[in-house]
Amino acid sequence: MIEPTAGSPAGLDTDRLGGYLAAHRPDLATGPLRAELIAGGRSNLTYLVHAGGREVVLRRPPLGHVLATAHDMAREFRVISALATTDVPVPEALLLCSDPEVLGAPFYLMERVPGEVFRSRSRTDRLTAEQRHGLAMAMMDTLAALHTVEPAAVDLADFGRPEGFLARQVRRWSGQLERSRSRPLPGIDDLRDRLAATAPEGANAGRIVHGDFRLDNLLAVVAPVTVTAVLDWEMATLGDPLADLGLLLTYWDVLGGSEVSEGNPVADGLGPRAGFPSGAELIDRYAGRSDVDVGPLHWHIALGCFKLAVICEGIHYRHTLGQTVGEGFDTIGGLVAPLVTHGLTAVKEA
Repeated sequence: MIEPTAGSPAGLDTDRLGGYLAAHRPDLATGPLRAELIAGGRSNLTYLVHAGGREVVLRRPPLGHVLATAHDMAREFRVISALATTDVPVPEALLLCSDPEVLGAPFYLMERVPGEVFRSRSRTDRLTAEQRHGLAMAMMDTLAALHTVEPAAVDLADFGRPEGFLARQVRRWSGQLERSRSRPLPGIDDLRDRLAATAPEGANAGRIVHGDFRLDNLLAVVAPVTVTAVLDWEMATLGDPLADLGLLLTYWDVLGGSEVSEGNPVADGLGPRAGFPSGAELIDRYAGRSDVDVGPLHWHIALGCFKLAVICEGIHYRHTLGQTVGEGFDTIGGLVAPLVTHGLTAVKEA
């Protein structure tokens, strides 16, 4: 584990960062640096950095156990840079450092964007019913805007391989599961095998896919309701946009619509139980603003359940190794079993 220097949060040595900025972004190195961990992240680490009279945000991979192909800082930096000229709200990309010697891992800096992350009931309960509805609809408008961006128009034509995307997703998350497996997980192998045997072709393939699109990966303001930035692009690629929709509905209806999410930081402030519109209303809004053929979503929700179960298991594994930073990690492992159960039901319906 990386040991912080005095005045530095874990995973970010402000002295080393200051030296790097002096060489590569001297406008951000005009005085002492201060940094603090932004709480709430469950994967990559995010810090608020006070530099050169500005507030910027630094992203880096988690400490310790890092899954292969995950936590790609260059990929995040590239996609938010490319989307800067589109209708998709993203922070301004400022600097990418691919040298792991500076902070122990690659990282990038982006501009701080005004807005709030609505991650928990303590935040969403303060919203009026009108604000909840408006926020949910703005979320779907933003997702539709992303999926209508032509990759070649923003120099992302080579950002992924759309052919066979869904089958490849199953294989990828199966591999991630094996790298994070540390305890018995009843039913998860059956879910994996059923998904692999029934993966659709993906008629909508070739769109920009966020990979983890949900309410608490957005910054938003509510007066008036506006999404100010989409965050956490580490799993972005080219593929089938229904994968984004299926995962969002997994957060929204599977976790946010049941008692399993109560008090859990992954989905406590999301979905119908938190006073938001139903998943069906989200689908209708998206379908009305996108040219994507929505169709039946059972398989994509099952994939969302499998993917999220693997992510939660990976976070649980890092927590057992003492390699997580922040609060709320001790309950993440409890989400895996209900996600597997719902995923099996959905894939059988598909």
